[in-house]
Amino acid sequence: MRKLTNILITGGAGFIGVNFIRFLLGLANAKPCFNGRVINLDALTYAGNITSLKEIDEQFGGTRYFFEKGDIGDRVFVEAIFQKYNIDTVVNFAAESHVDRSILGPEAFIKTNVLGTFILLDVARNAWKDTEDVLFHHVSTDEVYGSLGETGFFTENTAYDPRSPYSASKAASDHLIMAYYHTYGLPITLSNCSNNYGPYQFPEKLIPLMISNMLKDKILPVYGDGKNIRSWLYVEDHNNAIWIIMQNGLAGSQYNIGGENEWENIKLIYTLIDIMAKKTNGNPEKIRSLVTYVKDRPSHDRRYAIDCSKIKRELGWKQTVSFEEGLKRTVDWYLSNKEWIESTHN
Repeated sequence: MRKLTNILITGGAGFIGVNFIRFLLGLANAKPCFNGRVINLDALTYAGNITSLKEIDEQFGGTRYFFEKGDIGDRVFVEAIFQKYNIDTVVNFAAESHVDRSILGPEAFIKTNVLGTFILLDVARNAWKDTEDVLFHHVSTDEVYGSLGETGFFTENTAYDPRSPYSASKAASDHLIMAYYHTYGLPITLSNCSNNYGPYQFPEKLIPLMISNMLKDKILPVYGDGKNIRSWLYVEDHNNAIWIIMQNGLAGSQYNIGGENEWENIKLIYTLIDIMAKKTNGNPEKIRSLVTYVKDRPSHDRRYAIDCSKIKRELGWKQTVSFEEGLKRTVDWYLSNKEWIESTHN
């Protein structure tokens, strides 16, 4: 088991990053699983929400939690962070991640996801020469594998076949990660996950967008025929998997983290409508009338599904939250945090 002391979390004001910090420091579970320092580096772009960090900062700010506003592409700034906090671990969540935005403006995705990852890797390589107990963990996506047909699953040996500027930028960053391991011996681990969902997710993604629109009686846009299939992973289960990999994953290894459930988008939306109607005493038929089919987006992959038997077999991870239970928890959180949703529109 690795000894981790000062963890740099990039993109820690984003959806998964916030949940991971809460997980490490014990706000998302019964007790903390990490006793060192967490340094959160985030540029606070549109999807980074500082209000998500308020409770963390109040309890741990200045002692075990530190926030640094900056860009992972700024080499001088990143070098200063490594030196200031004696960083021995990096968890790279920082990414532009919305496919639609990558189609409209791919440059930001190349800058952050490719060049930013390169800067982090190179700074770590120079800072960690001849140092033991260091690790660079990179968080990636199943979208790098491309699109599946009606059968089959992505494994760690599936050839990369990205179809959008977003997935291409993540594929490039994954290749850089592995190159730094093979070329320089940098201790890395890499994970590729299913679609995440849960608290603090910016409402441009499917589930929080639908919840937000239902609360405002706005249309529920559905791309194409609504039959694109995704597998869903509750963010708490994802973060537990990352932590297990960080502690015990083999250096140079890639791990798929999957939800092992598949849902057509339209069926997910109808399930979400039923949950929302029940919890808000709403009329499900009225909410269903808001469903509006819209023109499909370019390069819309038909199906994703992950084989995550490797992480289960080698590291003993497993999911603990079913999709149905996770969806209810997610709805409850958004209904109890409507002011958070409003803060994302400012």
